[in-house]
Amino acid sequence: MKIVVLPGDGIGPETMAVTVEVLQAASVRFGLDLELIHDIAGHESLKKHGATVTPALLEKVKEADGLMLGPMSTYDFKDEAKGEINPSKFFRKSLDLFANIRPSRTYTGVKTITGPFDLVVVRENTEGFYADRNVESGNSEILVTPDVAISLRRITRECCERIARSAFELAMQRRKHLSLVHKHNVLKITDGIFLDACHRVAAEFPEVTVDDFIVDAMMAHVVRAPERFDVIVTTNMFGDILSDLTAELSGSLGLGGSLNAGAHNAMGQAAHGSAPDIAGQDIANPFSLITSAAMLLGWHAQRSGNLSYLQASRAIEDAITACIAAGESTRDVGGALGTQATGKAVVKRLQQT
Repeated sequence: MKIVVLPGDGIGPETMAVTVEVLQAASVRFGLDLELIHDIAGHESLKKHGATVTPALLEKVKEADGLMLGPMSTYDFKDEAKGEINPSKFFRKSLDLFANIRPSRTYTGVKTITGPFDLVVVRENTEGFYADRNVESGNSEILVTPDVAISLRRITRECCERIARSAFELAMQRRKHLSLVHKHNVLKITDGIFLDACHRVAAEFPEVTVDDFIVDAMMAHVVRAPERFDVIVTTNMFGDILSDLTAELSGSLGLGGSLNAGAHNAMGQAAHGSAPDIAGQDIANPFSLITSAAMLLGWHAQRSGNLSYLQASRAIEDAITACIAAGESTRDVGGALGTQATGKAVVKRLQQT
């Protein structure tokens, strides 16, 4: 398996260095023969190439089996004409990574405001209210007058059906329960298409129990009783908000892994940002990026049929669980270690698996 590795900005180089160590240990332990191809994106690429991402980098990623993208300083990149392209959006759009899969679960040793839970948010990734990816011209926000603006929301049956199918397939691997999240009471046409597409796909998965929730009520439900949910599927912006909420309910956004998957490519990406205020201090939590790397290995296992990658994926997740329970983690999740020491603790447990 060939994986392109892009460290990113802020805490990205620190957390990615640790993640690379974990991937290398997994490769040795499970005989994966991983080939990690290192390159740059973000501020470093902007300085060297005049753009945060380049066409040559995209081709390199397309030729590989997967991509690990470190946290990027997205808010710094405002003018694409100057090469300031959002790398995350660029790869999601260029590779058609339509499914953003965000697991959230509680861990022994991490204090939470809820009881134990284990759920996954499956978010459509390519359309919706996101102005940078739903019209051909590039931006779907319209400034009518200096004081009036309009934002368009694109919803297509094709995109709804394929994200629904991804969610149903995942539910079949878990507890066979899928919750649809929408705002059909107000967005009657667009969320009407979404719900209809989901129910049509549901006919292919009669073993899966299906329910649905209006998005604002769903926010209350996941805070009050997250344990009642298994897999949740929703449109782009609703999923963006909901997945951050559920990750934080698990104890920290730093625990939330994230996989962006398409029909032929996938990208592991931490759920959090580049946190420049703590960069270089060896205090950043690497678990989100490490979990995302484990998810990428799991995706490749399904795609290739090589179960060694699935074993490695689960072993990494088990090592993280054991480290957190033992306090071998960064301070934000109850430990006393730095970024590098946390990574070495994961590697040590992985080698003992």
